[in-house]
Amino acid sequence: MSSATSASEGGKQYRLLLAPALLTLLVFLVIPAGIVLRISFYPGGTSIGAEGYSLAQYAKFFGNSLYLSVLAETVAYALIVCLGCLVLGFPVGYSLARHPPAERRLRMLMVIVPLTLSLVVVVFGWLVLLGRQGLVNNVLVWLGIVTSPQQLLFNRAAVVIVLIQQFLPFMIISVMNVVMQIDPVLEQASTSLRANRARTFLKVIIPLSTPGILAGLSLIFVMAVSAFVTPRLVGGPRAQMVGGFIYDQILTTSNWPFGAAMAFILLAVGFGLMAALNTAIIRPLTRGLHVR
Repeated sequence: MSSATSASEGGKQYRLLLAPALLTLLVFLVIPAGIVLRISFYPGGTSIGAEGYSLAQYAKFFGNSLYLSVLAETVAYALIVCLGCLVLGFPVGYSLARHPPAERRLRMLMVIVPLTLSLVVVVFGWLVLLGRQGLVNNVLVWLGIVTSPQQLLFNRAAVVIVLIQQFLPFMIISVMNVVMQIDPVLEQASTSLRANRARTFLKVIIPLSTPGILAGLSLIFVMAVSAFVTPRLVGGPRAQMVGGFIYDQILTTSNWPFGAAMAFILLAVGFGLMAALNTAIIRPLTRGLHVR
């Protein structure tokens, strides 16, 4: 009886600890999201005095090839950014995890500092670097690689590069936190069983790092697919993303129903793709962990 009572009291304490966070999510996330979802079903082009339910906003989106192409381009941007962050961030995260704590702290500071800067400051910094009279063009001309300054801004490549730079720390931190939990003895055991470094990396390190990889990819995909400041300032009219369209509909044309519908379409596509991506990645990465 005493153990059951203590377990019950422990459960109540956990629920009390969770209550403030759950209440905050309910008030500032769930309820506002529900209101926006309701607005997306208004039939007209305004939410003022609107009544009834209609799928007109969703039909308008899926019936326009421009919106569908922009949605596909947005997803493509997000996937490319995820892949770039994974390729660049995994080695750095693994290296940081294997450094002594004193050295790791200094290097972690360099990883975290970019996150403390305002997004607008970071983007304008890239505008200065990639401009026709910017540092990159000056170096290219000085090295003789090009004869005159090139147009490095307002294209898709510039958007991808800047988004990778912005979100790379999230992948590094996610991978580092997981790799720190992997006992180096496992790598030594793999080597003692005549596995080379590449096989140890593919069969031991990568599968055990799956939680960190998936966490980093999830964070980066959600942020990349909803980005609108960077594509607007760095990509210009050549780099269209759904986030920019939502911004225009709500703040420029005041068409809240259509903007809300686009927001929930983007949300549904993002969650669906992340679920599929997680499933596609976790199966091959964890296949080697099953005991046969």
